[in-house]
Amino acid sequence: MHTRVAVYGTLKRGQSNHHYLASAQYLGAAQLEGFALYDLGPWPAVKREPGQIQVEVYAVDAPTFAALDELEDYCAEAPATGLYDRIEVDTPFGLAWLYLYNESVQPRQRLASGNWVSRG
Repeated sequence: MHTRVAVYGTLKRGQSNHHYLASAQYLGAAQLEGFALYDLGPWPAVKREPGQIQVEVYAVDAPTFAALDELEDYCAEAPATGLYDRIEVDTPFGLAWLYLYNESVQPRQRLASGNWVSRG
């Protein structure tokens, strides 16, 4: 059984944490509406706000999904207490989990392109 995840930052191909997805199946790229991408320096954050983000969608196994939860400091027992929470979103490949940043993004720069890789 596989779970789909939509990634937007350091987990994307060519980025520093992509190795976490070494055993995952790449399903394709998508644009998601209703989200904003912020540059936190070494990694990005997504908030549910008007805008759009560019994601890559992967099918992952249970151990990989658990490793992603750990990487994103997701706490299943109390999602609001971790660094990131996650929600299921519609993608062209079916429902996928998307990690949302729990903390404030102010005064960080919002990336209007919604694309972490081409942030410049």
